[in-house]
Amino acid sequence: MTLLALGINHKTASVDLRERVAFSPDKLTKALQQLEAHPEVTSGVIVSTCNRTELYCDVTQAGPGILIDWLTKFHQLTAEELMPSLYFHEEQAAVRHLMRVACGLDSLVLGEPQILGQVKQSYSDARDYESVHGMLEKLFHKSFTVAKRVRTETDIGGNAVSVAFAACTLAKQIFESLSEATVLLIGAGETIELVSRHLVEQGCNKLIVANRTKERADNLAREFGAEVISLPDIPDYLPRADIVISSTASPLPIVGKGMVEKAIKARRHQPMLLVDIAVPRDIEQEVGELNDAYLYTVDDLHSIVEKNREQRKVAAIQAEAIVSEESAAFMSWLRSLEAVDSIRQYRCHAEDIKAELLSRSLQAIANGSEPEKVLAELSNKLTNKLIHAPTRAMQQAAHNGEPEKLAVIRETLGLESFKN
Repeated sequence: MTLLALGINHKTASVDLRERVAFSPDKLTKALQQLEAHPEVTSGVIVSTCNRTELYCDVTQAGPGILIDWLTKFHQLTAEELMPSLYFHEEQAAVRHLMRVACGLDSLVLGEPQILGQVKQSYSDARDYESVHGMLEKLFHKSFTVAKRVRTETDIGGNAVSVAFAACTLAKQIFESLSEATVLLIGAGETIELVSRHLVEQGCNKLIVANRTKERADNLAREFGAEVISLPDIPDYLPRADIVISSTASPLPIVGKGMVEKAIKARRHQPMLLVDIAVPRDIEQEVGELNDAYLYTVDDLHSIVEKNREQRKVAAIQAEAIVSEESAAFMSWLRSLEAVDSIRQYRCHAEDIKAELLSRSLQAIANGSEPEKVLAELSNKLTNKLIHAPTRAMQQAAHNGEPEKLAVIRETLGLESFKN
């Protein structure tokens, strides 16, 4: 079995490609079922967020070929379209990559806390569809523990840094004071909840939340004093919005160029900031072509992210050291399992030999043979059988001119002390 991690993220792929490779909830169900049924995948988890799509699998063949083939077929892509943006890791490198992802070390915003919850949800989804088992399951549990250790022992999460926080920072840079700005939030998920919290902390007190389900939006309204509307109401409320921040799971854009154009006219061309942190995008790309409409996507947040990264460099170095230590320890544990199986097999083999010879000896004594002779024969036969395989291995190593292998066998048999 081979542990593999394969995927694309914000560093390797554009928003366009990430949209095409993302797994929406309905696609995720089908994908996990296919992975579970794949003859060469013994265990698999799919992590799909705004900034990454990754497969973590335990496969029967080394190399990423089978996963690349499956991924391209599932999303109806060609290998040529996908390969330049793909990365893959095997064994300890795969272990280390998952731990780095869970700790927020591979995120757009260094050390962001949401990714751990997203990885946990991905693992939970895989459990629901019984696609994750064995050592991959243990790896995910270990990664959660490592992420907790990093948060406890370093200052990687010392500041509220996330995509949501970056969006709010951008808004604060453009508007001198958020206390007078009206913000329209589209969606009511975890990201929008974080955006709401950051906005309120920055003094914003005019929030409008638009969402498909009123119940979820009502929860945000109660917590942050927001006004609640439905998605069809957005065109009527858009002219009031100085800032629009959108993050939904919609497969199609919610805010179009025409809608924003009408809103700007109604605002008498007062500037409007639109931040689209959804993948697939919630706001049509063409909105950015309009005068007085300033559209930013997750890919446009890099400058803000870099400033945050500077503040976390020391903590990141400490976190990387923990990840390196823990990934090495996990691989050592995996290798020890192989030793346990070998030891168990060796002991069973020796016990079988002992049982067979002992049975014969007892039978011989029962038939009247002298006990002394039977015991001498038992000891000779037992010794010969037990040393037969190591003797042949040493002879073969010497015959093939393999002194290193011979030295390993001697050390294993405890013969180093008998050197002349």
